[in-house]
Amino acid sequence: MSDQTKAQPVKVNDNAEGVDRKLTNYGDPGFSRFLRRAFLSSAGLDTEDLSRPIVGIVNTASDYTTCHRDMPQLIEHVKRGVLEAGGLPFVFPVMSLGEILTSPTTMLFRNLMAMELEEQIRAQPMDSVVLLGGCDKTVPAELMAAASADVPAIALVVGPMSVGSYKGERLGACTDCRRIWTDYRGGQIDEASMAEVNQELAPTAGTCMVMGTASTMACLAEALGMSLPFAGTAPAVSSQRLRLAVQTGRRAVEIGAADRRPSHVMTAGAFHNAITVLAAIAGSTNAIIHLTAIARRLNIRIGLNEFHNIFSQVPHLTDCKPAGSNYLPDMHRDGGVPALLKTLEPLLDLNALTITGESMRESLQDQSPPQKWQETIRTLSHPLGPTGSLVTLTGSLAPGGAVIKAAAASKHLLVHEGTACVFDSLQDLAERLDDETLGLTADHVLVLRNIGPVGAGMPEAGAIPIPQYLAREGVRDMVRISDGRMSGTAYGTIVLHCTPEAAAGGPLALIRDGDKIRLDVPNRVVDLLVEQAELDRRKADFTSRPPPERGWQRLHATSVLQASQGADLDFLQ
Repeated sequence: MSDQTKAQPVKVNDNAEGVDRKLTNYGDPGFSRFLRRAFLSSAGLDTEDLSRPIVGIVNTASDYTTCHRDMPQLIEHVKRGVLEAGGLPFVFPVMSLGEILTSPTTMLFRNLMAMELEEQIRAQPMDSVVLLGGCDKTVPAELMAAASADVPAIALVVGPMSVGSYKGERLGACTDCRRIWTDYRGGQIDEASMAEVNQELAPTAGTCMVMGTASTMACLAEALGMSLPFAGTAPAVSSQRLRLAVQTGRRAVEIGAADRRPSHVMTAGAFHNAITVLAAIAGSTNAIIHLTAIARRLNIRIGLNEFHNIFSQVPHLTDCKPAGSNYLPDMHRDGGVPALLKTLEPLLDLNALTITGESMRESLQDQSPPQKWQETIRTLSHPLGPTGSLVTLTGSLAPGGAVIKAAAASKHLLVHEGTACVFDSLQDLAERLDDETLGLTADHVLVLRNIGPVGAGMPEAGAIPIPQYLAREGVRDMVRISDGRMSGTAYGTIVLHCTPEAAAGGPLALIRDGDKIRLDVPNRVVDLLVEQAELDRRKADFTSRPPPERGWQRLHATSVLQASQGADLDFLQ
């Protein structure tokens, strides 16, 4: 054997990088390194390859997640960027959470995905990781995992769909889906028209193009500093999305070398900026739960009062459905998140670090404020709507807090007192909602309980449909209250996340048909107008339901925190 080919002993290095990180335990670190090289050689990698820093790339592509249809192409462009910057890309799968094809709700599995990804980042050798996601719960799950693992990480979403069209009207998932479905239930659209419209609501790859949860979290990832400028809004089918993928791959190598970790970027100042953007875009109420959960992974405590303090200072600036008339590609055309951040500059923490290594101040230095033609993004002096696009509530019905998207509610219902009609479960709702013998009117308050984090994994069922016979009469909104969530694409006067939830014995469990409920959004109050002595009698009769018998659902139900605490598992925060 010549000197050139003779095997050399592999030295143990406590400051290992690249492929020598996180060795498999065989009781002999040198053997672990040797064995790795043998098996990586079988994958066609040579010594030069294995001398490079490793960039993990999270693959959430799945036939069950239609929004991620073009992710394979995105991965190839990220890999190209990694290789150009001198890194070695390693793609690995993690569970994919497709909102439309998952029962009972992807929210039930957000924490499971976060836990799986955290363990994969911890267990596998990588100097940095690219978080590829898009559909609603994938992005928060990835950011939660990255926060806990604290390996240098950068986020990239698949981007929003293009906008569809039907008979001259622009259409998009899923706010228009809900509006059209309500019209169909009300007898205003026939079957043939519904079939035609159905082909235009989601016309391309990508996530919902309204300001739903996917768009909201994409914008917030950018506001947090965890993704590159314009990465939140560039359309899924655009060449810019592919260029961003390459740039993200290059940046992943750089943050690994700089050891720029999520804990360096996602600071208290970064969350201040994200909440400021959330208010300005009148984003999904789900983001309140997700931001709380991500922050608590970093030991940053954000309560509903902190959300309120920012919401009350920031006007509504972006004209996107469901709290406006346009779509995310319009926001991107008009400057995207960078233009919005420039508008919000006086309200931001400009010292917050971004993934580029620049502070927010430095990143906005050369950014121009929106011009008159950039109509989707308004200015602080000429906002689309007032402050308080989202409102946090308390009161006897939700002593631990609740939320409402006031910007998407009916103004005449923001102060309302009505009679409760209570549904104990989703099944009860499905069986009785359209029963005309209930005698419901537009003034009733529809209450749905036992759909909170413990009760049902917190599905997006809070946007209770308008009873069919009322929809036929032209009723399009009613006050609706639950301990669950609603899709960020939904609209209406809907109180959500009531805490404590019914399954935990909260006041929602004590409501009876015929009780009076008062909602006063300007004063941030939602009250059950029943004497305390009567509530105490009802409380004495309350019996909690047993948790599921086995598996993840049992672990979730016995460990999940309330919505106001981020609905994370208690042992992961």
